Amino acid sequence: MASNESGSAVPRRADARRNRARVLLAAEQVFGDQGFAGSTEEIARRAGVSVGTVFRHFPTKQELLAAIVKDLLRGLEDEADRLVRDGDPATALFTFFTHLVAEAAEKKTVVELLAGVGTAVPIDSAIGGFADALARLLVKAQAVGTVDRDVTADDVLALLISTTQGAVRGGWEPHRQRRVLSIIFAGLAAPSS
Repeated sequence: MASNESGSAVPRRADARRNRARVLLAAEQVFGDQGFAGSTEEIARRAGVSVGTVFRHFPTKQELLAAIVKDLLRGLEDEADRLVRDGDPATALFTFFTHLVAEAAEKKTVVELLAGVGTAVPIDSAIGGFADALARLLVKAQAVGTVDRDVTADDVLALLISTTQGAVRGGWEPHRQRRVLSIIFAGLAAPSS
């Protein structure tokens, strides 16, 4: 292993980061294929690492699932922040909402697994950042008059959670997703003057 000028083991840390990323990707695939019963051995095999490497990063399946969900929430938070910065304030909240419902349908197994393990998966801090980003999208939409000023961030979060759960549990086709979203968006709309 090579060392940098200070003598620290940079390649080892880079390898550890790559291994962690491979384990997370493999775990998402295994859980998607086999549910929460998917084995750690299969996760290690798909990641191309030893079982010990999986356990070194994630001592329990709950911690592994929490890491998957936290990564997903961080990615969604980043997307919401990008829309706050660069999106059209009149449509950014709706764009994000639509994206998230589609994402929930794709990540169906992870959403179901999360519901199945309940409070055993500690993701409160990741949810907080996600909720804050969602609130910023709401404020922008209200500022330009697209969304009713009486709508709260908690209202939007409740609608989002309900809709993503509906999409997951109902196996909604794209047509059903569009229809339900159009009804929700009409309900969020600011009243006409």
